[in-house]
Amino acid sequence: MADNGVLPVDKLTISDTVEEAEFSQRVLIRSILGRPDGGAGLAGKTLRVGGWVKKGREQGKGSFAFLELNDGSCPANLQLIIYSDVAPLGQFTPTGTCLHVEGVLQMPPADKQGKQSIELKVSKVLDIGAADPAKYPLPKTRLTLEFLRDYVHLRPRTNTISSIARIRNALAYATHTFFQKHGFLYVHTPIITTSDCEGAGEMFQVTTLINDSEKLEKELIKNPPPSQQDVDTARAAVKEKGEIVAKLKSDKAGKPAITAAVAELTKAKENLSKVEERFNQKPGLPKKDGKIDYIQDFFARQAFLTVSGQLQVETYACALSSVYTFGPTFRAEHSHTSRHLAEFWMVEPELAFADIEDDMKCAEAYVRFLCQWLLDNCLDDMEFMAEKFDKNAIQRLKMVASTNFVRLSYTDAVTILEEAVSKGHKFENEVKWGIDLASEHEKYLTETKFESPVIVYNYPKGIKAFYMKVNPDNKTVAAMDVLVPKVGELIGGSQREENYEVIKERILENGLPLEPYEWYLDLRRYGTVKHSGFGLGFERMILFATGIDNIRDVIPFPRFPGRADL
Repeated sequence: MADNGVLPVDKLTISDTVEEAEFSQRVLIRSILGRPDGGAGLAGKTLRVGGWVKKGREQGKGSFAFLELNDGSCPANLQLIIYSDVAPLGQFTPTGTCLHVEGVLQMPPADKQGKQSIELKVSKVLDIGAADPAKYPLPKTRLTLEFLRDYVHLRPRTNTISSIARIRNALAYATHTFFQKHGFLYVHTPIITTSDCEGAGEMFQVTTLINDSEKLEKELIKNPPPSQQDVDTARAAVKEKGEIVAKLKSDKAGKPAITAAVAELTKAKENLSKVEERFNQKPGLPKKDGKIDYIQDFFARQAFLTVSGQLQVETYACALSSVYTFGPTFRAEHSHTSRHLAEFWMVEPELAFADIEDDMKCAEAYVRFLCQWLLDNCLDDMEFMAEKFDKNAIQRLKMVASTNFVRLSYTDAVTILEEAVSKGHKFENEVKWGIDLASEHEKYLTETKFESPVIVYNYPKGIKAFYMKVNPDNKTVAAMDVLVPKVGELIGGSQREENYEVIKERILENGLPLEPYEWYLDLRRYGTVKHSGFGLGFERMILFATGIDNIRDVIPFPRFPGRADL
């Protein structure tokens, strides 16, 4: 035994090993309860745990209390039993209380064994973070996800949000694992951009002009600008000082006198410059020719929060071959649906020397890898989600992980949908060639027609972005969407147009200015290469995996119209 009574990991046998929380004086609850025997084999071991009380109740007429402790490492709670001779019990039982304790693992009495095959008998309380039950906003009763959005700083303590957080973490780790395993290089693309990747214009603007204008307005109120008379006076002083210098020079005065006069003239000019600058300062945004003068802005041009890192990561694909970016993206879309956020995360790989077929293969392999990863590494959390939210969640992951995705052209997809309409199936959105497939169309294909993930490719040129490869028919582009049950579109991608003249024409066709895309055109001017890529909406993947209905509940800090808490 160690001096403090805690059994170090290196003193345990292999079968008794528990996982210590690195850089923390405790063991993880998952390393106790996540064992095949539920921790029973650790009975008699002394260790420390820390976490937050989910439920607490005093029993035996106040002689002891049962506590359910969770440290966020797994969905399961570790049961603690603490006696009143250790410390007063009332401080431990409120939900939300934080405890760091030391104790001995023991088997509960046979008649008391239920969900727990092991419990910790507390012998020492090392630390306590109290929670006033009269004020704590998250009682132990069942809470709706909508209610929890008002407490984004506390909602990770709930079973649902903590499970989602672990699933999100697992998917992020799996993402890096997949691409690193296949030789991709991780590239950090800019969050601030001057390019609109989607061409839709729904972007958040990044500017200091408003703050600068407000500061100037306050400054002008505090220190009013000079009047026209003040300007005229300063100009007259410059004129007067200039005349004095000129006269001294014409009179061939001594050097000291001329030097002194020039110094006075210089001082008068500097004063005039300051007076004129202050005189020309006007409240409001700076304008030129009736438009906002962005030359005065921080970046000397219009700048935005990115809607995608794709265009920028293409620059690295055109030099390093296989790359990917994984980061936040932003859309200033006034949508209140359960599928939209103002800030969300995208995974965007880009492959050089790859066509649309390669792109589809990569996308399918990636999605299948993610699903299998959750089954292999996050099954306890997935079981929780299946029990509480979507009984089909695990089966859906298994199906996608083991199924070859159906592939069909956009034209064939529309034909299938039209046949469904002719047989009496009703869609709210009209079905005809040229439409952008709606969510109901995507779900029909994946859930009703094929009961499988579906990749639809070769979409009409008119509904897709300017950078997508134009097919020989000049009507469609080499675009593809991966559709999955539950959420519909999960991935959107394409072969990129590598022909300089064609992409230049496409930019103009979409009503976009060429100047912001000159750098993008350079990739086609100098050593152009066939390349492809796609984007996966990370939160949509979590929706698909968990069965949660609203995207605001699968991102730690949701941003949507009217809300940007913390």
